[in-house]
Amino acid sequence: MKIDSPQELFVRLLSETNSAEKQITRALPKMARAADDRKLVEAFQHHLEETQGQLERIEQAADSIPDLRVKRLKSHAMESLIQEGEELIDATEKGPLRDAGLIAAAQKVEHFEIATYGTLCELAEQLGHTKAKEILAETLKEEKATDDKLSKMAKQDINRKAS
Repeated sequence: MKIDSPQELFVRLLSETNSAEKQITRALPKMARAADDRKLVEAFQHHLEETQGQLERIEQAADSIPDLRVKRLKSHAMESLIQEGEELIDATEKGPLRDAGLIAAAQKVEHFEIATYGTLCELAEQLGHTKAKEILAETLKEEKATDDKLSKMAKQDINRKAS
């Protein structure tokens, strides 16, 4: 897909983000099963519900822009991040050390999403897609909150247990 304009860049990034969120919906149940800490399992399960809502928001954002269609593109970056998480699961025994690694893997994903949604929000604003920006900003806020929650879990409990 050749990109010749900010609008085409926006469509590409939105399409890749749609793919990334779909990949996350398949990875989160595996992460929840691999986790040992009850709060971490619940955090992954809760984020799965949020991610399903985020997929709906991507559709809403696309629908708010005339003639915009999300394309079928694969997010190779997300695929790699998820693969790293799966390799970590395979390399560790269930318990606090794996939980610390799962948080690290999940935060890599969150940071990628924060960067992606931040860029999408700025492009939407530049392009005058006010409604799409509002919708995407809601997801950006959720991603930042999830990252913060994971940081607190690591600092307050899980990393200490892993030591």
